[in-house]
Amino acid sequence: QVQLRESGGGSVQAGGSLRLSCAASGYTYSSACMGWFRQAPTKGREAVAIIYTHSGDTHYADSVKGRFAISRDNAKNTLYLQMNALKPEDAAMYYCAAELSPRNCITLNFASWGQGTQVTVSS
Repeated sequence: QVQLRESGGGSVQAGGSLRLSCAASGYTYSSACMGWFRQAPTKGREAVAIIYTHSGDTHYADSVKGRFAISRDNAKNTLYLQMNALKPEDAAMYYCAAELSPRNCITLNFASWGQGTQVTVSS
C-alpha cells in the first residue's frame, strides 16, 4: 500500500508557475509508475503526466506538453509537477497517484491516490 500526500497548490495568474509535490510512503519502491491527474468541476478526470519508476520515461497530455514537467526524487520519495505558463483551463483539483502494475499504468488504472491539491488560475 502506498500513501500519497500532495502539496503546492494555490492561486496564480495566467502565465504564472506552480510546483506541486507529492510525498509518498509505503511500498513506493515497487510502484511501476506514478502520475498526476486533474479534475475540474463538471469535467472528468484527466491524466496530466505519468512517469515510469524504473526507466524514467514520461508521458504528458497534449494540453500540457511543453509547459508541465513531471519528475521524481527517489531519495526523498517525492513526486513533482512543475507547471509553467499556466492557463485558466489548467484550474482543477490535482491528484497524485501510484500504481504497482505496469499494465495498469498503460491503462491509467491507478490504485493509490492522494487527497488532492487545488490549483486556481485567474485570467
